[in-house]
Amino acid sequence: MKEIMEENKSSLPAIFEKGGKLYWLHSTVDAFDTFLRVPATVTKKGAHVRDAVDLKRLLIIVVFALVPAAVFGMWNVGYQHNLATGATAGLIPTFFFGFWKVLPLFIVSYVVGLAIEFAFAQINEEELSEGYLVSGFLIPLIVPVNTPLWILAIAVAFAVVFGKEVFGGTGYNFLNPALLARAFLFFAYPSKLSGSACWIATKKGEVIADAATGATPLSFMADGMDGISNAGAQYGTDAWSMFAGIIPGSVGETSVIAILLGAIILIWTGVASWKIMVSSVAGALAIGGLANVLGGTDVPAYYHLIMGGFAFGTVFMATDPVTAAQTECGKWIYGFLIGALCVIVRLFNPGYAEGMMLAILLCNTLAPLIDHCVVSTSISRRAKKANA
Repeated sequence: MKEIMEENKSSLPAIFEKGGKLYWLHSTVDAFDTFLRVPATVTKKGAHVRDAVDLKRLLIIVVFALVPAAVFGMWNVGYQHNLATGATAGLIPTFFFGFWKVLPLFIVSYVVGLAIEFAFAQINEEELSEGYLVSGFLIPLIVPVNTPLWILAIAVAFAVVFGKEVFGGTGYNFLNPALLARAFLFFAYPSKLSGSACWIATKKGEVIADAATGATPLSFMADGMDGISNAGAQYGTDAWSMFAGIIPGSVGETSVIAILLGAIILIWTGVASWKIMVSSVAGALAIGGLANVLGGTDVPAYYHLIMGGFAFGTVFMATDPVTAAQTECGKWIYGFLIGALCVIVRLFNPGYAEGMMLAILLCNTLAPLIDHCVVSTSISRRAKKANA
């Protein structure tokens, strides 16, 4: 026992340990110490699972997987600006225009969110959780580029406090914090996050060309158009444009190609469940195909996979290991429901063109019930076999 205690002894200076003058900064200093290097509090003997990957390292993989979508999103912000204003610029200037427009969103997201998490950790004298490494990166990617920073700050604070900390922090929340921030923005400030103006970044005094609608493909579909040929003079909504991501939309949600690169990383490393991704796609195609057969819409079923935030939500949001179903069978059911509900909302609720956010949040609440039903069914089936 003495050896184990020695092995688990903290590597922080004594001044930050209990009894030290700066103990009140223990959680903060420990967070930075363990972020930069592997913690010294490991067990070398006994029946323990030994793995070099801890929670911080696991979450960093998710951040790496998000980088392609973030980089493309920054370029697309500049590209949409050039189209809307008639400007011409090369690849690098276009990217950096978007970079400087998106950077404040990341700064606000991390500063506000981490400040609240640090405060809760210090007050409760607990170690700082690492969950916000991903949430802080996700939030700027799922909002329009013109989101007012003060509104984003309020949304982040709401999501961290009421979506995570009141339930005990990372691992105890039942709703995805990033999506909760997006839901708060949408329902609390709809005028700032809907319409066409919020998707195109402009400089002060710039005039958008008359031909530039700024609307997304989902907006055209919600207006009763087919979403294919009636997209306005500037923005095409053909399948390739939506797959590549050269359309208006939230910063990181437009390019399916970039999102698929992230999906490959998550599946290859085993961080995310491919079952949830596949079943979500199956659910969307099933409902979309049924609507085509019954004549409910002219939009091809596969268009739902490349419009709006479906791909991004399926890969990065639905697979959140904390809020998703845990059982293997439950993952199939959970993913299928998300895809199906997303398309149902899009088809039958014109007032809310994007259904992915609501679908995932609803299924977050159903995930424990799904797992309970799967486990109960398995137990009952085994009991009947045993008694047969």
